[in-house]
Amino acid sequence: MTEYDREFLTGTVGVLILSLLSEREMYGYELLQEAERRSASAFRLKEGTLYPALHQMERSGLLHAEWRQGETGRPRKYYGLTAKGRRVAQSKRAQWQSMSAAMHAI
Repeated sequence: MTEYDREFLTGTVGVLILSLLSEREMYGYELLQEAERRSASAFRLKEGTLYPALHQMERSGLLHAEWRQGETGRPRKYYGLTAKGRRVAQSKRAQWQSMSAAMHAI
């Protein structure tokens, strides 16, 4: 597993969250699991990284959150994209793809 420096990851966490939530609403731990699973463990985010990012994005109007009963009967806070969040997610994803293609070319 590659170790990524903290500064590098800071810029990617938001794109990662927006991308995952573009598909469906998820609760925090589910986001951690999905990121790790889909990236073949390259993204092993810590709760201390994820939750502050979620809360900041919620304050910025990109996400909405609501408490719901989980499958286990336990309450979970589910996050989803607002209309603004969808627009930002699309823009960030396009920027990421463009930057990634440019880096790959170099």
